[in-house]
Amino acid sequence: MRVYVLNGPNLGRLGTRQPEVYGTTTYADLVELCQQTGRELGLEVVIRQTDAEHELLGWLHEAADLGACVVLNPAAWSHYSIAVRDACALLRAPLVEVHLSNIHAREAFRHHSVVSAVATGVICGLGVDGYRLALHHLAARAR
Repeated sequence: MRVYVLNGPNLGRLGTRQPEVYGTTTYADLVELCQQTGRELGLEVVIRQTDAEHELLGWLHEAADLGACVVLNPAAWSHYSIAVRDACALLRAPLVEVHLSNIHAREAFRHHSVVSAVATGVICGLGVDGYRLALHHLAARAR
């Protein structure tokens, strides 16, 4: 089973960007965590990060065309990008939205995600462990 793990803007800066909010795990560490979890679960995990919205849209379209599951951290785009939300709505397999921080305990503009309404589930506030949990959930659904 193929699972796309897609990450939006600024997530490539993990480990150095506001470690008090996002933790000290680097993006390379996050990639390794997802790859290792995928191997343990027998998943083919494709991990990508971009700061370009059009690139994320293309990856979501690719996942939709393939019927692949998606773990998505849309980052800032979760709060305002109707284009990302609409691309997520095209997915035919489960979508788990992940946020490293608890978006509901932060600034008011972060409390709402336009993506959540089309997601199968949402995990927030558990740091990088949210990705591991999302992959476990998707693997269990496939059985």
